[in-house]
Amino acid sequence: MPGAPGAPDTPGAPSGLDHFNAATAEDAERALLACLHSPRWAVRVAAHRPYPDLESLLAAADEAAYDLPRADRADALASEALPALPADAYSAAHTALNAANVAYESCFGHPFVICIDGLKPDEALDHVLEGIRSRLANDPEEERLVAAEELRRLARGRLATLLAKDGSPAAR
Repeated sequence: MPGAPGAPDTPGAPSGLDHFNAATAEDAERALLACLHSPRWAVRVAAHRPYPDLESLLAAADEAAYDLPRADRADALASEALPALPADAYSAAHTALNAANVAYESCFGHPFVICIDGLKPDEALDHVLEGIRSRLANDPEEERLVAAEELRRLARGRLATLLAKDGSPAAR
């Protein structure tokens, strides 16, 4: 359907998925690394091309993320940054978010990750602050699972966005 992630905008035009499927392994892996910084994940997802549709690709990406060894997941988490605050966020919000992130990193050893896909910009800050505060109460094993799920959700959203654009991994 036109307008859907990975769908052609004009009949007969190659979709983002078509570009991804046809890219060299190196280009596909590079594009995937922009979605989730895990070489093992990128190689695995790229190696299973071609994908018949976006949902198949997203399912394979999810499975590869779930299967990441702890060390690979830790490396991917370490490369993440806090979501950007809206430009008009007041300085007290920046201070609160930075303090909460320092506490989180001190407790869990990696940056806080949370998927804010689908939220309005004016809802994102409250969602991030609420999430980081509530997750600080998690024990390390529980938080490892929550962070892994958020990382998977981030990768999934980034991958869908990547393919919704021009979709050419070589251009990234």
